[in-house]
Amino acid sequence: MQSNIKFISADEAVKVVKSGDHIHFSSVASAPAVLIQALCRRGDAGELRDVKIHHLHTEGPAPYTDAKYEGIFFHQAFFVGGNVRKNVQAGYADYIPIFLSETQKLYRSGYLPCDVAMIQVSPVDKHGFVSLGTSVDASLAAIECAKTVIAVVNKHIPRSWGDAIIPVSMIDLFVEDDTPLEPAHFAEPTEIEKAIGINCANLIEDGATLQMGIGAIPNAVLAQLSNHKNLGIHTEMFADGVLPLVHNGVINGAAKKIDKGKMVSTFLMGSQECYDFIDDNPMVCMKDVGYTNDPYVIAQNPKVTAINSALQVDITGQVCADSLGTKFYSGVGGQIDFIYGASLSEGGKAIIAMPSTTNKGISKIANTLTEGAGVVTTRNHIHWFVTEYGAVNLYGKSLQERARLVISVAHPDHREALDRAAFERFGPHFHFVG
Repeated sequence: MQSNIKFISADEAVKVVKSGDHIHFSSVASAPAVLIQALCRRGDAGELRDVKIHHLHTEGPAPYTDAKYEGIFFHQAFFVGGNVRKNVQAGYADYIPIFLSETQKLYRSGYLPCDVAMIQVSPVDKHGFVSLGTSVDASLAAIECAKTVIAVVNKHIPRSWGDAIIPVSMIDLFVEDDTPLEPAHFAEPTEIEKAIGINCANLIEDGATLQMGIGAIPNAVLAQLSNHKNLGIHTEMFADGVLPLVHNGVINGAAKKIDKGKMVSTFLMGSQECYDFIDDNPMVCMKDVGYTNDPYVIAQNPKVTAINSALQVDITGQVCADSLGTKFYSGVGGQIDFIYGASLSEGGKAIIAMPSTTNKGISKIANTLTEGAGVVTTRNHIHWFVTEYGAVNLYGKSLQERARLVISVAHPDHREALDRAAFERFGPHFHFVG
């Protein structure tokens, strides 16, 4: 089947892009770097104007957001990754606030056009199928809706199963490139992050289905689960931290009610070991983001335990996870999808976990959120809140009860000031005891 495919150069492939087009890039480790570079060469040559670029967060360079491409490319992503953050904050790039579960709906509903989808896929198998590998998310919807689909066939793309498998008939143009996938680099958890990991792990029951993001805190949580039994995975993404638990039989999906025995995800990023793990692995089921992040699908499994992070939390339980004041830092992502799904799950637990202070010692727990900060998880959605100083459940608690609980897990150096602010906010009858 491979011999029947006609490969063209990246420069030739991107000639299909016209001024005013909307383009989708596959996400995270699977961003099509060779096509991005070719597209930017067209921009340098003055051949394009007002091309809008959409994607979830990507790894690797994102030169199309640079100031020199103003008026040529306009980035409107569904999440603000580290590679575009500076230019988003400067206004050269932009962000579409959207629940991760609904990113696919933007395309399928026709609300957001998709003229060209640029993706990476595994080599063609003997049946004429390729795999989207590490990035199904909204890319499958983009492929379905795009006028033209350009696929980079890359031997480093793992052959993942599930919705990742698509026929070559869905692809219009083929480019060959063997650039290795962008690996993720993880710092070792600090003592604070280890303490948060322990506090979160104490809330996880045997038989739980887990969702957690990427970074030091999820890895610190996973490191504490080696004595647990029959854990499952239904998540938007996973990384290397799950691998030892799979190898030791802790994660086996045996207690799940749907997708039993399967690790369900929509994208992933990690080391080469992680990419190798999903290659041709029937235990891993890569699904459309409209499935993985649907709260009503999530809730069908029992004991769903969703662990998500925050940038700031106020004493009533409002959670800011997308911005530092008015400066956008990340995005809504799947936090609400999984907070709500876990809350609906039988025996489920929705957890927001963060260090009590910034690296500079500023309290991340505040009387009120910083002006301009976005509320991602509302005070109505929050249940468990965890810092290195403990775990408190805010569900069903009044504002004053919440304030006392939240202050109890703040850094000791900041509790008096928070207590004083709460006293001024709620009146002289408020008093924090702790």
